[in-house]
Amino acid sequence: MSPVEIGEVAALGVLAGMLAGIFGVGGGGIFVPALTLVLGLAQLEAEATSLLAIVPVAILGSWRNHQEGGVRWRDALIMGLASIATAVLGTWLADLSPDRVLRIGFAVLLVITAVRMTLHTRSLQRMRRGEE
Repeated sequence: MSPVEIGEVAALGVLAGMLAGIFGVGGGGIFVPALTLVLGLAQLEAEATSLLAIVPVAILGSWRNHQEGGVRWRDALIMGLASIATAVLGTWLADLSPDRVLRIGFAVLLVITAVRMTLHTRSLQRMRRGEE
């Protein structure tokens, strides 16, 4: 890895850490696009790298949010345990999928998430104004 690539990877880590702290987003929404677009990694490599890279961010962010009383431990434990088996299945399916399919699927997931969050935010704003 060249010094420039090391700098790019470190910059991605700084950006992801800041965004994770502010918005609670994990590496997927930040790391994966950056690793594919900036560093030219294949989608599967970017996803696998992102999963490992986000572990320290998730631990530190969770600890900090716990101090403020913002972690619902029971929900987190249930989701974490339930996701173990499906994560294994998901990685198996990702291994079998062509890079193009993974990229398109990831992009569609991001768009659907963005649309849902926007609609939900608008709905909450209307409810607060007493429109619905």
